[in-house]
Amino acid sequence: MNKHVILIITSGILLLSTLNASAEIKMPAIFGDNMVLQQQSDAAIWGKASSGSTVTVKTSWNGKSYTVKAGADGKWKTKVTTPAAGGPYTITISDGRPLVIKNVMVGEVWVCSGQSNMEMPMKGYRNQPVTGSNEYIATSSNEQIRLITVPRLASMSPLDDFNGSWKLCEPENVAEFSATAYFFGLMLNKTLKVPVGLICTSWGGTRIEPWMSEEGLKDFDWVKLPDKSSVPEKLSQQTPTVLFNAMINPIAGYGIRGAIWYQGEANRNEPVQYRKLMPGLAVNWRNVWGIGDFPMYYVQIAPFDNGPTGINSAFLREAQMKASTAIPNFGMACIMDTGEKDCIHPANKKAAGDRLAYQALVKTYGKKGFACDGPVLKDMRTEGSMVFLTFDNAPNGLTSFGKELSCFEVAGANRRFYPAKAFITNAGITLFSPSVPQPVAVRYAFKDFIIGDLFNTEGIPASSFRTDDWDIQ
Repeated sequence: MNKHVILIITSGILLLSTLNASAEIKMPAIFGDNMVLQQQSDAAIWGKASSGSTVTVKTSWNGKSYTVKAGADGKWKTKVTTPAAGGPYTITISDGRPLVIKNVMVGEVWVCSGQSNMEMPMKGYRNQPVTGSNEYIATSSNEQIRLITVPRLASMSPLDDFNGSWKLCEPENVAEFSATAYFFGLMLNKTLKVPVGLICTSWGGTRIEPWMSEEGLKDFDWVKLPDKSSVPEKLSQQTPTVLFNAMINPIAGYGIRGAIWYQGEANRNEPVQYRKLMPGLAVNWRNVWGIGDFPMYYVQIAPFDNGPTGINSAFLREAQMKASTAIPNFGMACIMDTGEKDCIHPANKKAAGDRLAYQALVKTYGKKGFACDGPVLKDMRTEGSMVFLTFDNAPNGLTSFGKELSCFEVAGANRRFYPAKAFITNAGITLFSPSVPQPVAVRYAFKDFIIGDLFNTEGIPASSFRTDDWDIQ
């Protein structure tokens, strides 16, 4: 055969190969084998194809095809109607060359975010265990739970993708996955009996401001937004917006039921601001997702001995408690009984995950017959030296599980607090201190480190609280 003919044929083959490669569907990491789609929703799916091409998305659960045209930049986006929980299914995406996403489940999807206590894996940190982890990991194989972790990354501008993939719920994957998120998802799966997808995006030691977008921070004038015209060689993960850009934006819009959050230690010294930022984060994410006011539940930080610098972390816990009623579909899980004096990462991650799950099961899924919130002070009155407290969220009463109540303090007009003798009554709690003949204020567990001892009979602890509004010290 003539060399010129061979050259032309070879060039043609290479050209076709190049065209085919350019036409290949490219999907962001959040879409892939083993993924979970939110059930009974119009779930967004997006990706890239060749410029101007027609993309077809076919879902195996109903055999339906959806057609969308890629833009000049190759980007496309559509929505697919998902059925009730089930699977496994396939999704075939094609612009002439099909890509098949396999082993897709349909169920409940939750974003799990925060700092190190959300990030802490089931295997624990170095010299910092998760209670009972070995048994939970060993018995974790579950076809109905799927896991994906967004890796740590900061960016001054919003990113579209990340490096990662959905993992099956197997011991080697569970060991590396967030313990709080896993326990949360496990209870949802056991209770609802549906597939559960968990998206973990967290970074230890980070403040709340980096997790919010530039638009979301505009209402908080004390937050200094970064100068995009001067990007430092090493970008700090504490810079406002940079974790939203790299670790939230790539998943924003993915079909979810809600989000859980475990963070606050890094903002301990600004409780007044945090009380506004916490609901601000939820509103920001809801606006970005564009699927309505999805629920967000968060863990109140545990008591811990932060040392002599900074302010008492009870003020941050108070801010978190007060924030929990600031907006709809919002709630807090209390872990006053799990703190450790010398470790900021409580080993009992099951309590955090389970109590987040109680919030979701009662408030989002409408389950009844069990509690999700601990006792909350309703009323205080005094008679001489005696103080009488009543509580909400204690329909069956209060308990200390046989221990003496040791966390109450009382103060008079001089604002000096003294330990109080407290006991549970049929109406609530009665307390007094011989050192305070005319009490005007009560505090419960209002210290940096303390183990809470007040619960409702369902076993949910009361948050630390105070009846005064005296200046933060």
